[in-house]
Amino acid sequence: MSLVVFNKLLRQNRCITQAVQFRFRNCIYYYFSRLNSHKSNTSLNSNHKPKNEVSDKIKPIKERIKENAKTASYIGVIVLGFGVTGIMFYTISKELFSSKSPNTVYNKALQRVISDNRVQDALGVPIKGYGEETKRQRRNHAAHKVFMRNGIEHMRMQFYVQGSRQKATVHLEVKENSSRDYEYRYLFIQLDQYPRTTIILEDKRSND
Repeated sequence: MSLVVFNKLLRQNRCITQAVQFRFRNCIYYYFSRLNSHKSNTSLNSNHKPKNEVSDKIKPIKERIKENAKTASYIGVIVLGFGVTGIMFYTISKELFSSKSPNTVYNKALQRVISDNRVQDALGVPIKGYGEETKRQRRNHAAHKVFMRNGIEHMRMQFYVQGSRQKATVHLEVKENSSRDYEYRYLFIQLDQYPRTTIILEDKRSND
């Protein structure tokens, strides 16, 4: 091959190489420009959501009002339950622990009666007390009545005691004193069997 032909082929190869490089660079540039354009479009779509997509996440006002009303009703039921429970506990504690409750008056009077020597001799020991018999044959209810007389609170009560020999009926009345505590106006028992003897433990009716 002559030198002239060799130089001609070398120039042709250089031209082909430059053309290929140019085409390659254009392809690379076109690829990355398309890639960047896709990323920017994705970012815009994520930042600017359609109005209907945003509104779907917001509940209608009627539904929100309904849920708020339901929540308020639940809270009202809970508060009402606590209130009823508190009233029950207050009533029970007042009945059991108050010095002026019928239960307290009954227990004190019963202890006073069964510890009296005259009652023990008349009825025989041991002595137990009980109230009025109910339909279920329970005897834990002592009949009583609370009333006002001359602006002073009174309580009248009746219950029963039974010993080994006979039974008796207990009658009592208490009234408020200056300290607003109960004190006996009278307390006595009446034997059920003949002769119907009465044993008086307290009687202050003459002081009225």
